[in-house]
Amino acid sequence: MKIGQLAKETGVSIRSLRYYEQQGLIAPLRQANGYREYSPLTVHTVETIKLYLNLGLTTEQIAGFLTCVLRNKEAFCSEVMPIYERKLAEIEAQMLQLSQIRTNLIDRIAAVQSETKAENPSKE
Repeated sequence: MKIGQLAKETGVSIRSLRYYEQQGLIAPLRQANGYREYSPLTVHTVETIKLYLNLGLTTEQIAGFLTCVLRNKEAFCSEVMPIYERKLAEIEAQMLQLSQIRTNLIDRIAAVQSETKAENPSKE
């Protein structure tokens, strides 16, 4: 199948498919005219890539275990769990930071509102 058909079947842009190819995630055959020719199995590969991208993983991280998960169950790929654990720790740190920022913003809003009321008591 051509790249346009693969894009249509997977819902992934042609630009993204070319990027996946540059990253070594998919490997089309090249016809004599230079056109890319993809195996029907590439649809499954692209769907798998989408799954891992939706988990917040990078293409570099995915490249480290993609071949394994395409051939085996995820549980049999030792490379996967450490990546998941690092990503979860990263997300939890981001959530903590966002929570702190939220608290700071709530405090600032309250302070500004209090100051405004103190300067304009007639607006109450």
